Amino acid sequence: MDVRSTVIVDGNAGERARTLDKAALAQALRNSRARTLALFAAYESALGPQLRVPCTSELNPPLWELGHIGWFADWWITRNPQRDQGVAADPQAARAPARQARRGVDADALYNSSEVLHDSRWQLPLPGADATRADLAESLQDTLNRLDQAPETDESLYFFRLALFHEDMHAEAAVYMAQTLGFDPRDRSVRTPAADAPRPWPPRDLQIDAAHVRLGFDGPGFAFDNELGAHTVDVVDLRIDTHVVSWAQFLPFVDSGSYSQPRFWSEPGWAWRQQQARQAPRHLRQRADGVWEQQRWGPWQSIDPMAPACHLSFFEAQAWCRWAGRRLPTEAEWIAASTQDGFVWGQVWEWTASPFAPFTGFTPHPYRDYSQPWFDGRPVLKGASAATASRMRHRQYRNYFTPERNDLFVGFRSVAL
Repeated sequence: MDVRSTVIVDGNAGERARTLDKAALAQALRNSRARTLALFAAYESALGPQLRVPCTSELNPPLWELGHIGWFADWWITRNPQRDQGVAADPQAARAPARQARRGVDADALYNSSEVLHDSRWQLPLPGADATRADLAESLQDTLNRLDQAPETDESLYFFRLALFHEDMHAEAAVYMAQTLGFDPRDRSVRTPAADAPRPWPPRDLQIDAAHVRLGFDGPGFAFDNELGAHTVDVVDLRIDTHVVSWAQFLPFVDSGSYSQPRFWSEPGWAWRQQQARQAPRHLRQRADGVWEQQRWGPWQSIDPMAPACHLSFFEAQAWCRWAGRRLPTEAEWIAASTQDGFVWGQVWEWTASPFAPFTGFTPHPYRDYSQPWFDGRPVLKGASAATASRMRHRQYRNYFTPERNDLFVGFRSVAL
């Protein structure tokens, strides 16, 4: 796979992916695995055979990531006696020993993310790269064999679709980690965040009239548990940015010294600022001649003023809005605007003002740790990033990260007060 080429994003792929039939799902699983392996090869090339990365909250050992992807598919598909029951499956149902046990490898003790604490992953006796790749090939073949035997129903295909989206998420995380580590891992489904859609200048607002907005997923096919419980929300008239905030809009906030002015920051935002040793956004610096540069895949490069402002925390988005006399949109407002002509999304993930919380009637799906542990007030992010697989791009998808995270491809748009 060419790890430097790019493709045009299919704007409808996310809608279709929720109802992929067996044949299309099998191909998608193969494509996702090819991307996983291409990204891992880029890690090997950049980091060497030891694949050492520092133990930080933003990273995982690359070998652990690779083994976990195969383990996840095995756990929910190959080893799941109730896989045909979909969301009704009992997550505690007894499972056969992992395939790796015959080689003396306790895969559950290595890769079960619900049990293996993050920082302990650096001390695990992980199998080597070649053994892990071989195990992934076996895992994929087992998955495809069981997919071939599965009934063509949403219940029977639920865990296959879950495994697909799970692998896509880890591929996106691999791109974030590479950016943090300072090397370029891009495969053909990754684009650098850039001004790849026409941008009005000066920036323009989109007028949204008061409306009843459907929030949550209520279509056929696959849904994540936090999307269910679709309901109607009333949205009042508003004016919202047609595009995410660009560097041309954000940098005057930095130039004005507002990073050191508490009046623009929330209390937790200011506490976060005081913990930082830098005076500018992540991966950003100003040269002596006044030109701003951003660190992209390691080297420092002059930024494109029309490109989306990227690698910004929720706190930075909030502070800019206060400085500009604007505010962040709610999740419902973002949904309302996203269906209108002129609303451009999908370049970077976008912070919203809405906390990640369950909709009324929430019931966790068998993968209990996907949503339920994270209903702690962290913000919802909407949209998609340059590293998001096309099939993951869906208006009702709810991403969620803690507000200090700025290693992601994340920015924001704003609403007029």
